[in-house]
Amino acid sequence: MKNLATLGNELYSGKTSIPFIAKRRIWYTVTAIIVIASAALLGTVGLNPGIDFKGGSEVTITGLAAPAEGPANTVLSDQGRSAGSTVTKLGSSSVRVQTTALDKADLDALSSGLASAYGVDAGSVSSTTIGPTWSSDVTNKAARGLLLFFLLIGGLIWIYFRTWKMAVAALLALAHDIIITIGIYALTGFEVTPATIIGVLTILGYSLYDTVVVFDKIRENTASFTAQTRSTYAELANLAVNQTFIRSVNTSIVGVLPVASLLFVGAFIMGAGTLRDIALTLFIGMIAGTLSSIFLATPLLVDLRRREKGVREQAERVEQARRARIDAAGDDEDAVEAILAAPKASPLTPGHHLGHAAQPKRRKKRP
Repeated sequence: MKNLATLGNELYSGKTSIPFIAKRRIWYTVTAIIVIASAALLGTVGLNPGIDFKGGSEVTITGLAAPAEGPANTVLSDQGRSAGSTVTKLGSSSVRVQTTALDKADLDALSSGLASAYGVDAGSVSSTTIGPTWSSDVTNKAARGLLLFFLLIGGLIWIYFRTWKMAVAALLALAHDIIITIGIYALTGFEVTPATIIGVLTILGYSLYDTVVVFDKIRENTASFTAQTRSTYAELANLAVNQTFIRSVNTSIVGVLPVASLLFVGAFIMGAGTLRDIALTLFIGMIAGTLSSIFLATPLLVDLRRREKGVREQAERVEQARRARIDAAGDDEDAVEAILAAPKASPLTPGHHLGHAAQPKRRKKRP
């Protein structure tokens, strides 16, 4: 079996090629299934918005030697507030109770009951109420933040690469990442908090970075591609994905491993809601972002550009040149086999594609 370094060199040189573009219909089908499933989860199960988004009252009990959810559930049941309320352990010494919005008298009664149930003084119990105006403002700002991010990023990519088609392909890949993240969030039932929004913006930046690296390589490979007849635009784009494939995988592994540790620590050891919320978002989004930059963004770009007149005409010239090389080889089966086995796209060595050395070699027939 080839080691990673050897595989990476062969992918970069074109000696080995993974058909990312040729298999794009498979990637589209898999993506469509995942996106539809995520949308179905969002529509059926739905998200679990935190108190910052839906409003309500929150009581936190700190300084507990052995935090447990049972006493809080008992108090909520006795006061008839079990419906719509949640109890969560925070770390190793705190418990948080969230319920619907309460007036001051009811909130004081709940705080007093919780202090008695856990055997702590009033100073260890803190309470707050977030009204509908505040929660609506947070929701609107989160939506505006995502919309502004998309607009600015789309404009930046358009200006940097000087083509709107790269911007569209990148934004579609980002939308794929968001939908998958939201779908899995709905499936897990994790609470959507401001930390979740921060995580979403972070993973969008990560995904975009990976996509821009691939697109930058495509721009390098396809510079003046119409002036040659060795490879089509799609083949050069596929070469770019292959050349950055190992780098993308390594970067993702290095990024996902600490996030997975953070998720495990936050969810199962410390019980820290903020750590858990942002770590889950990062974990899902970083994996989805890597996959979308490899399997989705570049195939979309190729499909957006393949109907351009220049791209079509160049592809026809490449096909004609390949047929001419095979015809020139005549009956020499070895020469024909060598032409067919040669990489359809590989890094261009200056001058290597010109002159006598680039012509098919015809072996002498043995008598």
